[in-house]
Amino acid sequence: MTKPRRPNFSPEFRLDAAKLVLEQNYSVIEAAEAMGVGKSTMDKWVRQFRSELRGESPKATPMTDEQRRIRELEKQVKRLEMEKDILKKAFSSLNVGRAERFALIQRLQESYPANHLCQLFSVHRSSYRYWRDKAIGESPARLLLKEKVREAFEVSKGSAGARTIAAIVSQDGTDLSRYVAGNLMRELALVSCQQSKHRYKRTSQEYPVTPNLLARQFTVNAPNKVWCGDITYIWTGKRWAYLAVILDLYARKPVGWAMSLNPDSELVSKALTMAYELRGKPKELMFHSDQGTQYTSLKYRRLLWRYQIKQSMSRRGNCWDNAPMERFFRSLKTEWMPELGYRTFLEAKQAITDYIVGYFCPIRPHQYNNMMSPNRAEELY
Repeated sequence: MTKPRRPNFSPEFRLDAAKLVLEQNYSVIEAAEAMGVGKSTMDKWVRQFRSELRGESPKATPMTDEQRRIRELEKQVKRLEMEKDILKKAFSSLNVGRAERFALIQRLQESYPANHLCQLFSVHRSSYRYWRDKAIGESPARLLLKEKVREAFEVSKGSAGARTIAAIVSQDGTDLSRYVAGNLMRELALVSCQQSKHRYKRTSQEYPVTPNLLARQFTVNAPNKVWCGDITYIWTGKRWAYLAVILDLYARKPVGWAMSLNPDSELVSKALTMAYELRGKPKELMFHSDQGTQYTSLKYRRLLWRYQIKQSMSRRGNCWDNAPMERFFRSLKTEWMPELGYRTFLEAKQAITDYIVGYFCPIRPHQYNNMMSPNRAEELY
């Protein structure tokens, strides 16, 4: 005796039966009698219909159109995953090398996304891009950027680091970050000749005549309000020469300088006169320096009085009270001067003038000026 076959109801039939209960207010028993099925079967269809309305995927064959579409898509995805797995195993069995995989990805990239192809052939996207870029070679834009970095490095005579080179190139209209500049410098084997920092000793003793009016207030809101000056020594072949410079603290711009074989009051007076004439004889100006004998001399103090310039002096032996000048001389000696000095006095004088007029003021970015040159910072005032 054969077992009776269970009836097979279509999804549409089961959906109509469940709607009698949920949409037409039939009881489960009434709906079961109307559709000719058992009460437990009707109850199961009603529960399934409710769960599908909530967006849940049933274990049985779906009744609603939305769940049927979802079930069909799941079957397609499962089939595609299986086909993909079969192809990957078949491809790997051919023992294809990485270079051949990269070449195949490059051919197929015109029609399919590279990241999907890399995933399909089990290679990293970064590895493929490195292989592709190496095969193509450097782009013209990168070669041009390298040339600009090299030019900026040569203009600074090998002193500029990544931050300074990035600012110089960006000033010319080509955007360049300090990190990219650093990478390009490494590729070009360009190394800055900057020296490490050094510390000064500190004291608190003030000059008994002229107080420290500046008091390290190095931030100035306008040009020709505060100047500072100092002297440094430079080797010129057979003897030392001396350079006096005056700096406008607003944009850290050298506004006067003079060189001499004697570090006397005449030297600093020439630098002050040059600055006073070039800057249009400014009023209400303060000049700050250390307590060197040149700046405390009667001749220099009379010159300040004649120009109606107020004098301020650092505390004895405290270089930090005149830090902007110390920083300028450090930049000059590490960025521009040869390690063994100059051969003659005239050569030194010309080189220092070139540094101030041709590089420091118009080109060299200054961190205090938000990486603008002193000339540019004053133009924007």
